Amino acid sequence: MLLTSDIGNTSITLGLFDGEALVEEFRLASDKDLPTDEYEVLLKSLFKDFNVNGCIISSVVDELTQKFRTACDRVFGLNSIVLSSEIDVGIKISIDNPKEAGADRIANAAGAYELYKRPVIVVDFGTATTFDVVNSKGEFVGGVISLGVMSQMKALNKFTSKLPRTDVAISPCAIGHNTNDAILSGVIRGTASMIDGLVEQCENELGEKATIVATGGYSGLIANYLKRPFDYINPTLTLEGLRYIYSNCFDSSLQS
Repeated sequence: MLLTSDIGNTSITLGLFDGEALVEEFRLASDKDLPTDEYEVLLKSLFKDFNVNGCIISSVVDELTQKFRTACDRVFGLNSIVLSSEIDVGIKISIDNPKEAGADRIANAAGAYELYKRPVIVVDFGTATTFDVVNSKGEFVGGVISLGVMSQMKALNKFTSKLPRTDVAISPCAIGHNTNDAILSGVIRGTASMIDGLVEQCENELGEKATIVATGGYSGLIANYLKRPFDYINPTLTLEGLRYIYSNCFDSSLQS
């Protein structure tokens, strides 16, 4: 079985694949201070009933990358793969400096192009909201990076003296008649409007229509306010991209 690990700024998402089937998914906090042996304990507990014989990791947290890789290698007796722009992932990374491409964004781009076989824009709702754009030639040509939904909420509370901490929720109206609703409108509806506008601009620059794929925790919420709906909402796209990269570039004969 293949363990796919996506290390983000807020959480570590783990997916266990038996062939192409995702059979288990877990989420851990991205704790930079947790020692390697504690991660080993967590991995042993989560996967004690499974035979893990392959592992690929995408990470945007340098302080955790080697620590988590070491834990996986010790627990499962592996030489885990850490995804980077230097690995042939089946698509060309055609940005100014390929080393700047985040591993999660590479996995999104490769996975989406493999799944949908057409120009694609992946909108990923995480700590940051990102766009990953792949053209009809299978080239990852770049994208967009903006502040994520929860990050906006936290920033409004932290960097103002009177605005309260607001929970992410449905925005009942565009014109907020109280502070809470005004914040929800700005963040939730504002994010949706940003996506509508940037998708249009990205397609204009591509010169072609793209399939719009959303992933990440707030996909369903933001979809309520879009003028142009997402073509697909795929919560496990990053994990599926990691599985595709591993099976096609490293080992196509994983056994359960």
